[in-house]
Amino acid sequence: MPLFRSSRGFTLLELLIALVIIGLLVGVVGPNLFKNLGKSEITTARSQIDAISKAVEAYRLDNGHFPRNEQGLAALTQPPSGVSTWRGPYLKKAAPPDPWGNAYQYRIPGSNGREFEVLSLGRDGRPGGAAEDADLSN
Repeated sequence: MPLFRSSRGFTLLELLIALVIIGLLVGVVGPNLFKNLGKSEITTARSQIDAISKAVEAYRLDNGHFPRNEQGLAALTQPPSGVSTWRGPYLKKAAPPDPWGNAYQYRIPGSNGREFEVLSLGRDGRPGGAAEDADLSN
């Protein structure tokens, strides 16, 4: 009969120490991870707005004018009635929703003296806001 028995499991104290260490890591790393997630959504929206804006410019080069407000971004994927010089599609598929699931808005004329504007209303889907809720446009 051996004097010492070998232990094959973890003690309660070892498990508690491991849980405390995991909790500390989550507390430090978690907020930074979610902060970067918000930044990536904004970066994605800016990239999509840029691609849509380039497609609107290509439409104007072919047709001599920007799509009308009532045609919207659909004019980039399907020929609008009465436009014989359309050489699209200017986007491979319909304009995607912004990273927060809202449709991009198109305005002609745009704000601040721009000829046109492609706009995302941000995470909250309402005009104005700050940080992730801020409006993004070309």
